[in-house]
Amino acid sequence: MFKRLSVIFIGLLLFSCNEKQGKTDKSFKVAFMADVHLQDIYGTFSDNEYKGVLNPATGKYTLARTMQSQLQSTRLFNENYFAFLAALDDVASRNIKYVVLPGDFSDDGQMLNIKGLKGILKKYSEAHDIEFILTTGNHDPVRPFYQESGKYDFLGEGGNQQPIFSSEKAFEAQENQELNPIFTKDIAKLGYEEILSELKDFGFFPKEKDVYWETPFSDYTYSNYQFNEAIQQADLSNRNYEIPPFGNKIPDVSYLVEPTDGLWFLAIDANVYVPKNSKNYSSASIGYNNVLTHKKHLLNWIKTVTQRAEKLNKKLIVFSHYPTVDFNDGASEHIQNLLGETKMQLHRVPKEAVAKAFVNAGVKVHFGGHMHINDTGIATFINGSLVNVQIPSLAAYIPAYKIATVSAKEFKIETIVVDSVPRFRELFFLYKQEHQNLKKNNSKIVWDSTILKAKSYKDFTQFHLKELVRLRFLEEDWNISFTDFLVEATGEDLLKFASGDTKNNTEFKTWTGFDMLFDLYRLRSADALAFSDIGEKRLDNYKQIIELFQGKFQLLKTPSNRQKDFNQFCFIFKKFLNGEPSENFVINLEEHKIIIN
Repeated sequence: MFKRLSVIFIGLLLFSCNEKQGKTDKSFKVAFMADVHLQDIYGTFSDNEYKGVLNPATGKYTLARTMQSQLQSTRLFNENYFAFLAALDDVASRNIKYVVLPGDFSDDGQMLNIKGLKGILKKYSEAHDIEFILTTGNHDPVRPFYQESGKYDFLGEGGNQQPIFSSEKAFEAQENQELNPIFTKDIAKLGYEEILSELKDFGFFPKEKDVYWETPFSDYTYSNYQFNEAIQQADLSNRNYEIPPFGNKIPDVSYLVEPTDGLWFLAIDANVYVPKNSKNYSSASIGYNNVLTHKKHLLNWIKTVTQRAEKLNKKLIVFSHYPTVDFNDGASEHIQNLLGETKMQLHRVPKEAVAKAFVNAGVKVHFGGHMHINDTGIATFINGSLVNVQIPSLAAYIPAYKIATVSAKEFKIETIVVDSVPRFRELFFLYKQEHQNLKKNNSKIVWDSTILKAKSYKDFTQFHLKELVRLRFLEEDWNISFTDFLVEATGEDLLKFASGDTKNNTEFKTWTGFDMLFDLYRLRSADALAFSDIGEKRLDNYKQIIELFQGKFQLLKTPSNRQKDFNQFCFIFKKFLNGEPSENFVINLEEHKIIIN
């Protein structure tokens, strides 16, 4: 009898060990969708009967923004609404149960858009059992506290701009304004308190079903965790820090959550709103460079989280809105040399000290957004390495989201391009009205209506980027004499400039210097995912010119300013051509290396 009981006991013990080992080896799939910038184009105002402009093509009213404003912004305002739904449908079809939104989930944190987002997340949560886990970006909230605001560029009757503002105090009449303003509090920019009150169910506060939840300010431990205590400490009044130089108290809504046994999500609120005075604040768009100086408590807390995750055998996913590693593939120095230190968003590039701080805090992999680019960055130091996975935006080229399959030894990363988007052409009739109105009024800037011929959503975002380069970046970033030479040149002209060869090269006549500049932005935005869009022949042309010119440049004793500038341009282009793997790859946590999958 004793022998038989011993056998049963040993069997149960082995079963228990295997079950524990099974939990240890279990992998989790997580989808990441950064910079959704949701604007609820079919939302309604709570305090105004205005519905937007009627779209005769659908018979529906819409609160859309103008195409003109979209094509001068780094993000789309309207079509990304449909792209977000398409991406969520794709996630649901893959049976993925965790979706992370690393900030800028709304467009400027208005109640209209926050409620629209809440409705979408709730719908997919209930229909597909998806757990949404969010952190804030610099567009949600734009400032830490509520502020009156509005937009002049909603699409109105007859293709005109329709101003919509939160109050008369926030509105200032514009010259040649065609339509009277609409006033609604639902267009004000909300602060932390108002946004979190609406989105409390999506990570920001503990839920009873969570295994564990904490903030940087919690004073309980994993072993004595109680939901009721967590709820009390999660109150926003308990989640503030003082920021110099005025000692302002600002919310920090970072949190750690374990929604299921063995899986930890570390959601870092890396927004830093530096006070200009006791009431006004700067934008948070700089990111981690300001965290190092104004929010040091975060890194101390992060270190305790990584240590506890290892001790308790938890799979840790670390994410925030901002990148932690240089996202320019090593081209930042050359961009500064060519354009200056304030161009191409160089102020958003994290210093090396940021990556060092994360490595010192024990973080091996970080997921970020903010830049609307597809990229992988690696920072390696004596005591470890950090891989920063940049999540593309669904509101820009290249529209995509990422899936991470997380196990004990590795992160397997897949990039899913959102190309097929039902209904993305739904507002095109209204854009045609807008375009006709701009031409009729002889507007100084008229966008290229070729974008309305886009057959797919990805093509639409490519047209968006091309117009963005033409209408904004040429003036904003490339206002140097070299640019005049570049954009007016043909490919053949550039080949001659690079090599001195005056022979006819028919293949190089098919493109221009502006095409090369546009393709530089495509590479910066999409990395290797842009190769197929640019085409193998065109890429070979670019590589040939770069190789010929840089070989020639090394022999020049007194290069001209134009030659110096073109040399820097070639360096930038080469760097963007040769970034780390960013489409489908594996991050080996034990060997600290990336393997192309």
